[in-house]
Amino acid sequence: MTEAGAPLLFLAALIGYLSGSVPYGLAFAKLFGLGDIRKIGSGNIGATNALRTGNKKMAAATLAGDVLKGTVPILVFLPFGLIPGAVAGFAAFCGHLFPIWLRFKGGKGVATYLGVLLGFAPSLVLVFALCWLLVAWASRYSSLAALTATLAVPLAAWIFGYEVAAILTAAMTVLVYLKHHGNIRRLVAGTEGRIGAKS
Repeated sequence: MTEAGAPLLFLAALIGYLSGSVPYGLAFAKLFGLGDIRKIGSGNIGATNALRTGNKKMAAATLAGDVLKGTVPILVFLPFGLIPGAVAGFAAFCGHLFPIWLRFKGGKGVATYLGVLLGFAPSLVLVFALCWLLVAWASRYSSLAALTATLAVPLAAWIFGYEVAAILTAAMTVLVYLKHHGNIRRLVAGTEGRIGAKS
């Protein structure tokens, strides 16, 4: 373990952001001959919209890429301390939401959120998964499940005494809610699409 100096934190932020900003959904859609994913469904580059292409292999590849882009930078910098690891994870998350290559118009962050949890606090993945599955089963709203799960995680981290993880996930949760503003409006209006519903 070493003290987290400014150069190390800057490097963690830079590497994390560059990792997070890789648009796997866009890249895999073109690789699978599906064109520009931003012209499909919601126009989002994330795994949920990738599934709307009907190509499950491409959607799975996108999901894996979006998860690992959050996990890998943390695994690189976590040996230097919790703070460098947290900075790398948060930067990767921001890179996914605001990729410089796509004029800062990225995904909504749920898969990368999960990837950050996997690298930084694996025990919280179970909290996320159980909460998501329960709400998704009860409501049939994927967005509501994600919003609820990302709210439960920082609360659980705080209860368990994971202070750095609580701060990290709380910051990410705020951004998740901001990126889901459209979904929140549709949930309130009762017009949000349900899981399995035909469009």
